[in-house]
This record gives sequence, structure tokens and C-alpha cells, in this order.
Amino acid sequence: MKTSLADILAQHSVWRGGAFVRPAVPALPTGFAVLDRELPGGGWPSGALTEILGLREGVGELQLVLPALVTLSTSGRRVVWLAPPHLPYAPALAAAGVDLVQLSVVRAPGRRDALWAAEQVLRAGNCDALLAWFRDIRYAELRRLAVAAEASRAFCALFRPSEAAREPSPACLRIALEPMHGGLAARILKRRGALAAAPVLLPVKRPVHAVGGPALSVTRARSLVARPCLA
Repeated sequence: MKTSLADILAQHSVWRGGAFVRPAVPALPTGFAVLDRELPGGGWPSGALTEILGLREGVGELQLVLPALVTLSTSGRRVVWLAPPHLPYAPALAAAGVDLVQLSVVRAPGRRDALWAAEQVLRAGNCDALLAWFRDIRYAELRRLAVAAEASRAFCALFRPSEAAREPSPACLRIALEPMHGGLAARILKRRGALAAAPVLLPVKRPVHAVGGPALSVTRARSLVARPCLA
């Protein structure tokens, strides 16, 4: 059976760089209508790699993904945090609506261990969202994670410093965050289709202190330690 050009271009793996398109691909609403309108699929891409870049920790990166985490966890779907820079602050997450029973925290002793853990979480197939923090990661390693994310169909977000914007990445979506006018400016650096003309202004409230704060353990969340990488 012959396949038309339109059918080929509608595939998840094929996109045109000259125009902003909305392919029929799985996506998770971000909780911000103004941002969903700028994202192919109308939300966070599932089964693909997303990078969220910030000038510093706590710029608003958790506020950006929090609505999606609430949606997933309250519907009984598993969320994994990998190598967060600070201990997740359970009371703030619970107050925001996150079901801590569905939250797992993976603490890896090193970069290679974190990479190994991220691949295992995605390949296991029982995780609906992976949030991972990486300061240093190579393109080949990002590519491995992108392939694992495609096989998992999970929302996979990597938090990286803003200078990573100068580096190539296989992520299908890259967003740089900056505080602006009491809210948050999300600048879309890369998406399927043409680049966004201007930053998306998000009316976020004051940051939720979901990490850091008092030395309080995540009492109702499972805390896992990643196995050392043997490679």
C-alpha cells in the first residue's frame, strides 16, 4: 500500500522546520493554557526528551512542572525524581496537591550512576514521569536517554543550567526560564516546527519550596538509592 507524503509528515518522528505544526502525538497538559498553545501536541511531549534550562536553581522550574505532577500522581501514576539538588520538601508538595504515595526519589552518588538509573527507570516501563537533574551530560548520553524515553512513553524532563543552551541536544523540546514581572518567562529554544517568536509569560505564584527547606525527609515517598554503575 502506498503512503502519501501527508501521511509521512504526520508521523511522530517527522516534522517540518519551516512552520509550527501540531502533530497528533501523546502529550500531557502543562496546566498553563498559554504554554500549551505553543507546544506541539498541546502539552509536555510523552515518549520524548524535554530540557528545562534555568539561570539558577529555584528560578521557577518546579512551578512549571507542578501542575502536570499533580495530574499524574492524583490519577495513580508513578513519578520519579532523580538526583534532585536538594531533598524534596514533602509538606509543600502535598499542599500543592501531589500524591506522595506515587512519588519515588532516586539518589545517585555520581553522574554515571544517575545516567544508569535514568535509563533503567525509563526502560522499566512503569514510570509515567521522570524528572532528572544533570549539570554535565554528553550528547551521546543525552541520545541514549532520548531513545529510552521514546520507548517508555513517559514525560521525561531534564533540568540543566542555562549555559547548556549553547550545546547541541537531541531533546525535542528545550525551554529556558527567567523570572520576569513577578512571573516566569519561558523561552522556547527548540520545538517541533518553527521557533516561538517571543517568550511565553506564565502567571506563576511565588515559588513552591519543594526542595530544600528544613532537613525533613519525604516520609510518605519511597526513597531509593541507585545501584552503582558497573560499566
